Amino acid sequence: MKILCTRSDQEAEERGRLAPFGMASADSSGRVVPEPPHPYRTHFQRDRDRIVHARAFRRLQYKTQVFVCHEGDHDRNRLTHTLEAAQIARSVARVLRLNEDLAEAVVLAHDLGHTPFGHAGERVLAELLRGEGGFDHNRQSLRVVDLLEQRYPAFRGLNLTDETRGGILKHGARFPHPFPLPRLTPRPLLEAQLADAADEIAYTSHDLDDGLRAGILEAGALEKLSLWREISARVTPRLPAQVDESVRRSQQVIALLDRLITDLEESSAAALEAAAPASPEEARHAPKRLVGLSPGLRAPFLELKGFLAERFYHHPRVLERTRRAEEVLRELFGLYRKDPSALPETVRARFDEDGEARAIADYVAGMTDRFAMAEHERLRGRT
Repeated sequence: MKILCTRSDQEAEERGRLAPFGMASADSSGRVVPEPPHPYRTHFQRDRDRIVHARAFRRLQYKTQVFVCHEGDHDRNRLTHTLEAAQIARSVARVLRLNEDLAEAVVLAHDLGHTPFGHAGERVLAELLRGEGGFDHNRQSLRVVDLLEQRYPAFRGLNLTDETRGGILKHGARFPHPFPLPRLTPRPLLEAQLADAADEIAYTSHDLDDGLRAGILEAGALEKLSLWREISARVTPRLPAQVDESVRRSQQVIALLDRLITDLEESSAAALEAAAPASPEEARHAPKRLVGLSPGLRAPFLELKGFLAERFYHHPRVLERTRRAEEVLRELFGLYRKDPSALPETVRARFDEDGEARAIADYVAGMTDRFAMAEHERLRGRT
């Protein structure tokens, strides 16, 4: 038996395992800057590894999911959210015979451009840059991997494959981009569609878990939701009568995840069998997305998401922290515009190339929650 498994061996194994519509790494359209292939890693494995070792990936540990990252040791942050979504994407990709490494790489990179303080920070930067191309965390994630990560002497960014970059970008870019944009088609690659679905399932489930644990959400209020009643009916008969409430909650969230992921797998498999795309390219031109929840579960799932929006994301306790976060980021951006000398030289050096507002936005978007707060306090002390 040959022990050393080369890239060519893995590419051959992929060909035998993937469905015709799965994106084989050997068929990648390549990188912006051509590179020789690695002897022991496929193109998408190499993308995944570069993302995991990026500084922006490490900073996700201190970026808000819903709660500001220092509030509780067990609350999700951007990094834990990313890992949970990547686990879902990888397991479902194997079931559907899609490329696990590509789906995982897209998920691992999808939030690299997220601001401190979650969507509150994104709203502030979008408002401040309204006349200068706007701001969107998906597009910012592409700027991170194409431009802002500095690790290699031969090129800027991480020089990822076109397929991973396309999965990150999703919807195009309204502001100038320093590199050719990945090719966009009517539908993303199936692996990118799966990454979107895994992201949505992950944040809905774990935000529900965090809201219940924090006492912001009450389990009794969830009983009006058809999906939660179904889950409770499944879980309750299996639990001891005197079970600890934290165990009950955990079992309900686990059952919810299993219900959603199983439906995603079965619904997507049925759609793929019906459409029978003969290649990844054919799947990209299908009349509709082929990876997603079934119509029968989509409506109850959206009802659950609406409940979270009303009872959790807009809860006074969360909104108060959101208001403060928006205030900090808005003031911080304004302080840098007023006194650019407060910025690192590396940021100021990009003013001519990217424009002052965009260079400052890149810097602010890359901050962790705690660094943004520390910088805000430092600069206010100088005024």
